[in-house]
Amino acid sequence: MFADLERIHARPRPFEFYTASELWTDEYTSAQMLAFHLDENVDLSSRKTAFIDRSADWLIGHLGITSGVSVVDFGCGPGLYTSRLAKTGAEVTGIDFSARSIAYARDQARTMGLEINYVNQDYLDFVTQDRFDVVLMIFCDLCALSPAQRAIMLGKFRSLLKPGGRIVLDVHSLADFEQFSETSRCELNLLNGFWSPEPYYGFLNTFKYGEEKVTLDKYTIVGRSTTKTIYNWFQYFSVESLTREFSQAGLAVAEVFSDVAGKPFDAGLDEFAVIATRAQA
Repeated sequence: MFADLERIHARPRPFEFYTASELWTDEYTSAQMLAFHLDENVDLSSRKTAFIDRSADWLIGHLGITSGVSVVDFGCGPGLYTSRLAKTGAEVTGIDFSARSIAYARDQARTMGLEINYVNQDYLDFVTQDRFDVVLMIFCDLCALSPAQRAIMLGKFRSLLKPGGRIVLDVHSLADFEQFSETSRCELNLLNGFWSPEPYYGFLNTFKYGEEKVTLDKYTIVGRSTTKTIYNWFQYFSVESLTREFSQAGLAVAEVFSDVAGKPFDAGLDEFAVIATRAQA
């Protein structure tokens, strides 16, 4: 038992383990995540509906998304942005790891009479001959990826851009990192039964890595017959550090905002958003 507790509370190296599939492809937890996506009053899987409405309107206006403009949304979930953007007549593609979310998005597109190309795939593996005017990755998805994975994604973004195309994404800020504190707790059916329909004890250990500007939510779920561990990593950025990563991928940050609804930049807020283009040769 002591050895088990040591493993539960052990501090891994930054991004040592990656368990995205446990969250997005598991039959039970993917249903939980979809429910959070569709709850317009919570900011867990997606932002609240009022913000998404405001954000989509800003993206459409600021980027000139209209008929004939091609858009790809990485981590599209159940189509909350893609459906709004497709109503402009834009040619929209959405990619997501969750088969449940993609199935919902496809059903909604049919109901609304929208032609949207949905792809059920880990976006790290996504390959296409298509090129796009706008590349989106919203809700700080980039922050969940390791440095090596981020390099893959940014290189992919660059290759997918049409001439003059733009990338829009948001990330967690260093101001948010500074507020983070390490904690440890154990509860019966942690998070109100989110992790399993059967009774379980859930351990949550949070770790903060000062030099790397990374945090980890480590969940260990102990059921009657199985134990599983889920690692939710988060990378935090300054404008300067994100700009360096973009530059290394041949991209240039062109505009900085506090969010993907166009709020003016404020370094003291928890997140910020950028619009980037291919770097000039």
